Amino acid sequence: MTLPLMPKATAVWLIDKTALTFEQIADFCGMHPLEIQAIADGEVAQGIVGYDPVANSQLSAEEIRRCEADPAARLKLAPPSQPLPKRTRGAHYTPVSKRNDRPDAIAFLLRNYPQLSEAQISKLLGTTKETIQKVKERSHWNSANIKPRDPVILGLCKQGDLNDMIAQANERMAREGLTPPPPPTPTEEAA
Repeated sequence: MTLPLMPKATAVWLIDKTALTFEQIADFCGMHPLEIQAIADGEVAQGIVGYDPVANSQLSAEEIRRCEADPAARLKLAPPSQPLPKRTRGAHYTPVSKRNDRPDAIAFLLRNYPQLSEAQISKLLGTTKETIQKVKERSHWNSANIKPRDPVILGLCKQGDLNDMIAQANERMAREGLTPPPPPTPTEEAA
């Protein structure tokens, strides 16, 4: 179940401004009824300013009146008035444990997909153009230990994202009148 924004402050407001039961407020705010009772008694949440869920479009006044009339009824969170933003593809957070694998993935992409631009590799792996350049020139601080490894297997990107980038690069090369290199054979990838 989706909880309201700032549940404890919302509970404070509902306790002060409505005739809802502790169970109804607890169910709506994702808290225990005893915690709601402690808030009402002033033992918990002292100094927390109430957060009005009606003014912030999380509840309607009709919904509150409906639940005040029927103690068995439960409050329902109003649907968001604005659509949630969609996450765009591209650079994303890479866990610390996988960051050391980036140079290996960069080397793999440079070797097997030379048609990819530095910007595409950067976006795909969440790295910098400077790092890509250092791996390409073999001036990376750890270049002696870099072994080209597939970024999909390393978990740095998704296969679909990689395929999309390769298709874009091939289309760009076709527009420029260049022939894209053939895809690597399985033995080339394993090497």
